[in-house]
Amino acid sequence: DAPSSLIFSRQNLKPQARDAQQLADVVKGGYVLIDSATPAEIILIATGSEVQLAVESAAELTAQGKAVRVVSIPCTEQFELQSAEYKESVLPAAVTKRVA
Repeated sequence: DAPSSLIFSRQNLKPQARDAQQLADVVKGGYVLIDSATPAEIILIATGSEVQLAVESAAELTAQGKAVRVVSIPCTEQFELQSAEYKESVLPAAVTKRVA
């Protein structure tokens, strides 16, 4: 219902595994790609080719004992149209350490 585009990278990027729920949430514009076993203290927000970097960074931070969530936001406009409850479930206001 709105302009959109598919932008492909020439980089040799690893595909990111996504479960059925994550695939369903892509249409919401943003979703949790990786979550920590305990409540997150850091959220890494990425899109496109930066998702792989966020996943790798999360692995390093997790190895250092940090609780990290990786959020993929392929469409900020679509994400902003979601309910406040959904947006809070993806980007909890209580987690103030965020890197985008």
